[in-house]
Amino acid sequence: MADIRILGISGSLRKGSYNSAALKTAAGLMPAGSSLEIFDISAVPLYNEDVKAQGFPEPVQRLREKIAAADGLLFATPEYNYSVSGVLKNAIDWASRPPQQPFDDKAVALIGASGGAHGSVRAQYHLRQIGIFLNMRFVNKPEVFIGAAGTRFDAAGNLTDETAKGLIKDLMAELVTWSKRLKKS
Repeated sequence: MADIRILGISGSLRKGSYNSAALKTAAGLMPAGSSLEIFDISAVPLYNEDVKAQGFPEPVQRLREKIAAADGLLFATPEYNYSVSGVLKNAIDWASRPPQQPFDDKAVALIGASGGAHGSVRAQYHLRQIGIFLNMRFVNKPEVFIGAAGTRFDAAGNLTDETAKGLIKDLMAELVTWSKRLKKS
């Protein structure tokens, strides 16, 4: 079993998602003694306080448990209308509900791929804003923005851009280091 466990969450539900593919790339670039598990948020229902009043739906409870058990988180976010995707925001909203919201003091890193030139810059900025309120502890560098994503992945979903791979590898090393630091405190 790995010493440091990272949970990866993609903000895209699309079968051929570049963000999900970027998470798979990250899983293959983890430092020794660490692992990355990918959680699929497609079963998380739309947030509804009336539903929450009856208890957390099973997919939400699993998500909360996985976040709580992880030493760190890696979000892969597309950029929709200059922000994070609705499904990612929805999953965060569900997971953050009391009691014991699991994001508190958690090491978090961000990556993002989009078809546009900026590669999810604005979405990652908004995700940082959301995370501040939830007391997430972000890795600041390196930043990973995969722009023109359709030209950076092959038909099988493999990241072909060596610069992006190098940045992801470096980011995973920083996330593991930050996770260890926060785990000790």
